[in-house]
Amino acid sequence: MNRVQDVHEHSEELRAAARHLGRRRFLTATGAAAALAFATQLPVAGSAAAAELDGRRVSEEPFTLGVASGDPLPGSVLLWTRLAPRPFEPGGGLPAERVSVHWELARDERFTRTVRRGRATAHPEFSHAVHVEVEHLESDREFFYRFRVGDWTSPVGRTRTAPAPWARNAGLKLAAVSCQAYHDGYFTAYRHLAREDVDVVFHLGDYLYEYGVNATGGARAYTDRTLPAVFDRETLTLDDYRLRYGLYKSDPDLRAAHAAHPFVVTWDDHETENNYAGGTPENSVPPEEFLLRRAAAYRAYWEHQPLRTSQRPQGPDMRLYRRLRFGRLAQFDILDTRQYRSDQAYGDGWQVPGPESENPARTMTGAAQERWLLDGWRESRSRWNVLPQQVVFAERRDRAGADFKLSMDSWDGYPASRQRLLAGAEAAGVENLMVLTGDVHVGYGLDIKADFRDPASRTVGTEIVATSISSGKDGADRPSNYDKLMQANPHLRFFNGRRGYVTVALGEETARADFRTVPYVTTQGAPVTTAASFVTEAGDPGLTPA
Repeated sequence: MNRVQDVHEHSEELRAAARHLGRRRFLTATGAAAALAFATQLPVAGSAAAAELDGRRVSEEPFTLGVASGDPLPGSVLLWTRLAPRPFEPGGGLPAERVSVHWELARDERFTRTVRRGRATAHPEFSHAVHVEVEHLESDREFFYRFRVGDWTSPVGRTRTAPAPWARNAGLKLAAVSCQAYHDGYFTAYRHLAREDVDVVFHLGDYLYEYGVNATGGARAYTDRTLPAVFDRETLTLDDYRLRYGLYKSDPDLRAAHAAHPFVVTWDDHETENNYAGGTPENSVPPEEFLLRRAAAYRAYWEHQPLRTSQRPQGPDMRLYRRLRFGRLAQFDILDTRQYRSDQAYGDGWQVPGPESENPARTMTGAAQERWLLDGWRESRSRWNVLPQQVVFAERRDRAGADFKLSMDSWDGYPASRQRLLAGAEAAGVENLMVLTGDVHVGYGLDIKADFRDPASRTVGTEIVATSISSGKDGADRPSNYDKLMQANPHLRFFNGRRGYVTVALGEETARADFRTVPYVTTQGAPVTTAASFVTEAGDPGLTPA
């Protein structure tokens, strides 16, 4: 079956599900959840009514997608795995039966000092994913964990709890990553990141891409394997998204990074569909059809990420924005700039700004998330207030002169929304604002200005943009638009177009950003180097070379 026919068939499945309920009933969380169940023939929530599969009957390795942990709290860790003996098949190679999974948490990698153990149920309704929230742990401690089903034992993962809220912790080292198109190259950067000494990894979006992956893995150009044809189409249904996560998480370098460090994840657009905005899709399809697709994408995202129960979606809605604190040193306000935003102005893309994009009613975050963020800043007592989010926050003109254009998909397309946040930060007395960003497949270091029209205006924060893991293929140290962007944006301190990640070491007096890059991803084995390092001082925002 060719690609066009395949996508058409999936669209018909979605349309049938939406028509079954009717548009008015669908456009509620309950209606969308019911439509999702109708489309997939699965219950909306995990159910103990399913028969139980004896773990001793699992005859193939079930931990093919590895293990992960996430969202560290002072007394709690979140542990994740998914049972999938055959992850490239619908259902993952298991029957539609629940499976008991034993888990163990220890102080040491050999598990001679076990501190917690228990049992969780892998429900078929959630693709046999397991999310274990382990409570009542010591703060600011390293732990190791593993899972067991029948005679099978998972790889060992390493995680940690956050410092206590009142702790005056002197340092924290994080990494930021984004954009990992499987078909654009290998995840070599993750292999290097797995060896880094960091406390936590922030994934800033585009964990997967909805685009098809051909039999040879696109730019990976496999000669030792052939990927199933099920991947060579756009993701539309719940099974599509589940299978695509199975493909991505089968990558050994990604699995190594997850096992080595706790992740804090947020999505951008490609986990659902390119450049969607709230309930508005990129393409012209009925809203109920798109929301059904969004419901499938959100559900598969939660199933495959180290997220807590409080993030579990209801139909096409999922509360992903949340707050984490690491002692008195840092507060992290993780944003969702896709689910609630206004549609892109002027039809999206790079456009001349004007009344439509500058309309004060436009929002990137939605009113509720904006209030939540500003309230959190007013209550913050942290040295650093860090904003992990998706798209470029600082102004980014494509050329010098009066005829410049701005990206309508970034905060430049929502300048009133950006200004409300900056005004709120100033009113709250936030002195050390740092924005972490992904999306653009390059590394940037930017000063955030009080007024981007005036280069001499105050610097009120810093923005660190993590390049992609693989998206954009090999890239270049100096992309073709390097000179134009550097000339047009005097607050742009660094620009590099290679693949990789960034680490940020937060201290009481300074924060240091190291931009780590690899020279190629279309073949394996690339080394990692530090392209540049920058420092910003507490109380004196702005980036200077280290």
